[in-house]
Amino acid sequence: MYDRLSLPYEDGGRLCCFVRHRVRHIWRTSVGTGLPPGRTACACVLAVICASGNSGLVRLVEPRLDFRKVVVTSSANPSPWLRPERQGGNDMKVLVIGGGPAGSTAATAMAQAGLDVQLIESAHFPRYHVGESLTPSCRVVLDVIGVSKILDDYGFVKKNGGVIHWDDDQWTFDWHMQSGVQSWQVDRSEFDTLLLEHARQNGVSVTTGVTGRSVQFADGRPVAVECFRDDGESFTVDDFDFLIDATGRNGLLSARHFGNREPLSNLRNVGVWGYWTGARLLPETPTGGINIISSPEGWYWVIPMAGGRMSIGYVTTKDAFARDRREHPSSDELYRHLVAVSPTVAGLTAGAEFLGGTRVETDYSYIADQFCGPGYAIVGDAACFLDPLLSTGVHLALYSALTAAACVASMDRGEVSETEALRFFEFAYRRAYMRLFALVSIMYERYLGKDGFFLTSDRLIGDEQSVKAEEGVSSRSFAEIIGGLSDLREAAHSSTRVITDQLRVEAVRAQMRSVRAPDSVGPDFTAVRGNPLSDAESADYRLVTSPQLGLERVREARP
Repeated sequence: MYDRLSLPYEDGGRLCCFVRHRVRHIWRTSVGTGLPPGRTACACVLAVICASGNSGLVRLVEPRLDFRKVVVTSSANPSPWLRPERQGGNDMKVLVIGGGPAGSTAATAMAQAGLDVQLIESAHFPRYHVGESLTPSCRVVLDVIGVSKILDDYGFVKKNGGVIHWDDDQWTFDWHMQSGVQSWQVDRSEFDTLLLEHARQNGVSVTTGVTGRSVQFADGRPVAVECFRDDGESFTVDDFDFLIDATGRNGLLSARHFGNREPLSNLRNVGVWGYWTGARLLPETPTGGINIISSPEGWYWVIPMAGGRMSIGYVTTKDAFARDRREHPSSDELYRHLVAVSPTVAGLTAGAEFLGGTRVETDYSYIADQFCGPGYAIVGDAACFLDPLLSTGVHLALYSALTAAACVASMDRGEVSETEALRFFEFAYRRAYMRLFALVSIMYERYLGKDGFFLTSDRLIGDEQSVKAEEGVSSRSFAEIIGGLSDLREAAHSSTRVITDQLRVEAVRAQMRSVRAPDSVGPDFTAVRGNPLSDAESADYRLVTSPQLGLERVREARP
C-alpha cells in the first residue's frame, strides 16, 4: 500500500521536507494509542524515493507490524532528513511567525518547556502599536513566563480597574480590590519589545526583519514557510514540526492561505485617537484605571500613560465616521471636534495639550472559521479580534498564546495526542471569544442598561443563581469577564465551565437584537458546538502551569 505525491524531482528539499513531516505526523498522532511513539513511527512508515521520469515518487510503505521488534532495511547511507526516534524527549521544533505579545509569549512558554523554538518577525522593534490597556488576566499569564516583575519595575502605569459612564448609568470596577490583581497601561512599543527580549533571553531564536510570505502544506500539514528579508532576499524555512501563526491582522494562515476570516457585521466600527498631556481622569477612577464614556453614536476611552500622557480615543460606526469626516478637512480637526462635543471628555481635556498625530483604524472586528489544524495553531489577532471596547485584544492574545503553548508542550511530552490538544485549544479559545462577543454586543445595544449587562454576565459564567441569591444584581461577573479571569478559571477548572450552548445562545441573541436582522445568525461557532460531546470532552483536560505548563488529563481518555 502506498500514497503518491508528484513533485518536481529537482526540488529535493521540499520532497524531503514532506516525508520528514509525514513521519513526524504519524509519530504525533500515535500518542494515546498505547504504542511506543518511536517504534510506531518506524513501524508505520518507510519512505522510499525513486526517480520516475521527470517527477519524484514518494511511497509510504506500511509494513507488517511487530511491536516486539521492528526491523527497517535501508541502504548503507540512511536518508539524513529522517530524524532519530524520539522517546518523548523535548525536541519538538516549533516555528512562531510574529513577535507581538501572542507570538513572544507562546514562544517563551514553549522554550521554557524545553522545546526548540524559532521566531521570525517582520518589523524591527520597537514599533508603534495600539492596545495600551491590559486586563488582569494578562498579569496572570505573564507571571507564568516570569516577566511581570520586569514590567512592574519598568515604570508602566499600574491599573487597578476603571469607570464606565454608559448612557444614564455609571459604575466602577476594581480588580485589585475584588481579586487582588493589578495590570498595566503600557506603551506597546516598549511592552512588546520587553516581551520579545524576554523570549530571546529564554532561549528562543529570534530573527527580526523577516516576513513570512506563504505557507506550503503537504498531507494537510504545514511543512515550509516562504520568507523574505528586508533586503528582498527570499528563502524557505522548513525545519519545524509545528507552526504558530501570530501574524496579527495580516493573518498569514486565516486571511491569506485559507481565506476563512469573516468580519463581524454588527461591529463595523472605526477608532480614532491621539495623545495628550495635562488631561485628567474621572474623580472616582481606581488607581491607574481606564475611563469608558458613551456618546449618542459611539464611546470614548481615556487611558493614563507613563510620563503624564493620556491616550484618548473615540469609536463609532463606519457610516457615522464617514459622514463626520466629510465635514472636516483633516483627521486632526475631526478628532478635536469629537473630543469637544462630549461634555465629559471636553471637561477632562480642559487646559490639556493635544500632542498631534491623530490615528485611525477600521475593519478590525473579525473571526476565523478555525483556529488550528494538524501541525498549526493560530493565536492572537491572527485568529480573531473583537473590538476596543473592554480592552479584550491583548487578553485574547496572551490567553491563546499560553493555551497553545500548553497544548504543544503536552504533545511533545506524549501526554496527549495532537488531536486531543488541538481540540482543547480550539474549544478554549473560541469560548473566550464567544463570551466577550456577547458582552460587547449587548453593550452596543444600549437599551438594556447596566442591570441587563450584569445579568447577562451572570449567565455567561453560569453564576446567575448564586449571584442573585447573595447580592441581587451585581457587577462581579461583569468585572470577572472583562478582566479575562473567567477564561483562565475555566481553562484551569473544568467543573466551572458554563455549557457552550449557553454561550452561543447569548452570543447569537446579542447579535440578532443588535442588527435587527431575522436571518442573521452571527459568527459561525460550529467548530465549538458542532460536536455534541464538545463540552464533555473539554472536561477531560485542564490547563496547568505547575509543576510544568501543559494539559492535565482529569479523566481517562475516551474510547
